[in-house]
Amino acid sequence: MKKLLFFIPFVVFIALGVVFYQQLGKDAEYMPSALVGKQMPEFKLVDMASDTVVSNSAMPNEPYLLNFWATWCPSCSVEHAYLGELAEQGVKIVGVDYKDETPAAKKWLEERGNPYSLVLLDEMGRFGVDMGITGAPETFVVSAEGKVLYRHQGVVDAEVWQTLKEYMQ
Repeated sequence: MKKLLFFIPFVVFIALGVVFYQQLGKDAEYMPSALVGKQMPEFKLVDMASDTVVSNSAMPNEPYLLNFWATWCPSCSVEHAYLGELAEQGVKIVGVDYKDETPAAKKWLEERGNPYSLVLLDEMGRFGVDMGITGAPETFVVSAEGKVLYRHQGVVDAEVWQTLKEYMQ
C-alpha cells in the first residue's frame, strides 16, 4: 500500500502534462461568446445623429460590424483610423458608444471622422452587458438577419480584418 502512495504524485504529474499539452497551439486571446450563432439581443438605444430611440429594426439589412468603442478607451483611438478605411471600402459598421458621455463622443467623432453608418448610445452599458462584452473595443460580425456570427476582443486592424471579412460573406 505504501508503494502505491509513491505513484500518486507521478500520476498527477502525467495528468497535468496531458492537460497542458492539449492546450498547446490554441489561441489564448480568443474568448468565445455565448451569442455566436444566436440572434442579437433586443435593444432600444438612442441614435446619436437623430437623438431618437431605435431598436433592432434600425440595423443594416446586410452583414455588418457592431463595434463597441468609447472616448476613454486608448485602444479605440488606435483602431479608429482603420475602421475609417473599412468604411471607405463600403463595410457597414454600427458603432456603440459604450459607457461614455455623449458630448465627448460627438466631439471625438467630429475631430477624427465618423466611420459608422449608425452610432448608438449605451451610456449605462446595459446593451454591452446583454452582448457579453468585457470592455472596449469589441467588435461583432452580425448577419443581415441579425445573427451574431463572430466576436473579436481588441483592436481591429488589417490582420484581424482578414478573419472578420470571412464571416461577413
